[in-house]
Amino acid sequence: MDFGLVLQTDPPASDVVSLMQRAEEGGFTYGWTFDSCVLWQEPFVIYSRILAETSRLVVGPMVTNPSTRTWEVTASTFATLNDMYGNRTVCGIGRGDSAMRVAGRKPNTLARISEAMKAIRALGRGDEADLGGGTMVSFPWVREGAQLPVWMAAYGPKALKMTGEEADGFILQLADPFLTEWMVKAVRAAAVAAGRAPSDVKICVAAPAYVTEDDSPEALAHAREQCRWFGGMVGNHVADLVSKYGTDSAMVPQELTDYIKAREGYDYAHHGRTGNPDTHFVPDEIVDRFCLIGPPSAHIEKLRALRKLGVDQFALYAMHDAKEAVVDAYASAVIPVMNARPAGAPHPAGPRQGQAATLA
Repeated sequence: MDFGLVLQTDPPASDVVSLMQRAEEGGFTYGWTFDSCVLWQEPFVIYSRILAETSRLVVGPMVTNPSTRTWEVTASTFATLNDMYGNRTVCGIGRGDSAMRVAGRKPNTLARISEAMKAIRALGRGDEADLGGGTMVSFPWVREGAQLPVWMAAYGPKALKMTGEEADGFILQLADPFLTEWMVKAVRAAAVAAGRAPSDVKICVAAPAYVTEDDSPEALAHAREQCRWFGGMVGNHVADLVSKYGTDSAMVPQELTDYIKAREGYDYAHHGRTGNPDTHFVPDEIVDRFCLIGPPSAHIEKLRALRKLGVDQFALYAMHDAKEAVVDAYASAVIPVMNARPAGAPHPAGPRQGQAATLA
């Protein structure tokens, strides 16, 4: 199983770079960041520094969207980084929740994401693409062998179907085994129906992880408060699904929608942050289901369950008061067990783009 670290690009950028270096040293193979230019610093500038200061880490946004940058600009940025550092980027893409809404715009349609994915992937690999006006363009400077996988974030039935049909990877932003199984099945069924192999779509589960010394009520209560923001963030996407499909539709599991009944609104000024005041509606049960909290043994148990469901990568959000501690705990007590290597042993070279991640 691959492991990724997800950070916000809060200043100073040097802290983001330093923590990504720490993660690579501990066996993480992916480094992800949020991409919302009003709320945080520009991630692609920081990716260049991360790539320069690491040797195998694959970096990318979780997630970008098709509208805050034009498709050719996004593709050119990825292609430039890959030319400089050797195919070490991945394009995570979605509708654009915070990035669009804080600028007063609506999230993108699935049709626009589909068009953008095709264009960004093609241009990043040196192929021709239609940018929407019927004119085919390509980057003459992209070298042979360039790769740019595009992974799509999704929750709803139409988005899951499109992910299976078109994306190179599926990003699921929650770690509940029941919902993971439900959504992975939907993605893989769509892939097969489109003539693809299920393994053509890599599966990435992303969620906060908080490692405690024990499973005492006090330790777990603190961990839950540090991760409760995540239920609020996911709730934004769930609210969109409820407005479209209702609360009793077989198209969306009630295990995903029931918890937002008491949701009143959301202030993006606190987006993705511990102490978010708009998360009072998120019960402990949802924190436990959506996140990984507790001692290392609890994380390993849940990760093994996710791996059995076909998850190729777990990407942990470290937006809490123990960023360094959780990276170190995973490096010493979780990743070695999950990937069956002795604690302290050097981590093998991470996957290059275009190669499959190895499941232990």
